[in-house]
Amino acid sequence: MTPLRQRRGRPFVGSLPGALVCLVWLGCGGVAEDPILRLSSEEAFNIGKQLMEEGKYDRAREHFAHAFQTAPNSEFGRDALLLQADAYFLWGGETNLIRAESKYRDFNNRYPTSDRGAYVQYQIARSLADRRRKPDRDQTETAKAIEAFEELLALYPTSEYAVEAQSGIEELRVDLAQHEYLVARYQFRRGLLGATINRLTYLLENYPSYPDADQALCTLALSYHRLRQDDKAAETFARLRAEHPDSEFCTKIPEPLKPLRRSGRKAASETRDEPAEPDEADEADGADGADGASQPDGSAGRTGGRTAAEGRGR
Repeated sequence: MTPLRQRRGRPFVGSLPGALVCLVWLGCGGVAEDPILRLSSEEAFNIGKQLMEEGKYDRAREHFAHAFQTAPNSEFGRDALLLQADAYFLWGGETNLIRAESKYRDFNNRYPTSDRGAYVQYQIARSLADRRRKPDRDQTETAKAIEAFEELLALYPTSEYAVEAQSGIEELRVDLAQHEYLVARYQFRRGLLGATINRLTYLLENYPSYPDADQALCTLALSYHRLRQDDKAAETFARLRAEHPDSEFCTKIPEPLKPLRRSGRKAASETRDEPAEPDEADEADGADGADGASQPDGSAGRTGGRTAAEGRGR
């Protein structure tokens, strides 16, 4: 029987001729050299710009990467790193947006005094905003995008991107507010009324410009009513009527809480009607627990438009 030590040695000995052939073949140019490697930083940079104009972002990125690696401290190298980030951003898709954010941050770290700082910070925020999920899902990226826009306003308050940053913050906050409402609606349907009240109170205090505040007030009032806290329910419905007199949700006020009866009115607890939910069409549960809650109209779509519209030209 062949010893184990010798048996293990056989493949290596047998592969020596093949390995030598491979080395000779590689040395003779068996593998074609990447033509990009023959370019100077300036040449690769100019070709990359042409490819960007043609919408060939992947090939452009390769040329910009070479231009930067060849001369990272040159003018072409600095601009190539920024354009490489732009190529990832314009190419789109979650993976490329993550890479774009990384390249923008790399640019900021390497060139903190660059006059493109405001643009780079704006693009960091947009890279995050374009990766955010629908309001019925996790909102981590949304919160990070808001932080990035706020950092832009703090560092560059008079930049040309300040107005767009403020608009972006407002739109992203609508998503956060909608997320809070969807979770509250999920809790309401599950009978978790205390949690519903806490979340809706937080929503109304922290997102005063929430476009569906009337809906939130209605759900909050109904939660109080189901807990037999009719004083707070009536107060909340009064706020709903005062702040949103034309809202369809004013019609959801339970009969015992409507201020229509005068003398001889029975106590609300004696004439209690089981209140309807803000929208009876909302019967289906969400996809994944609280974060999967659907809106009262049965949808789970966004409120408001996306922050990052189209890629800004350089």
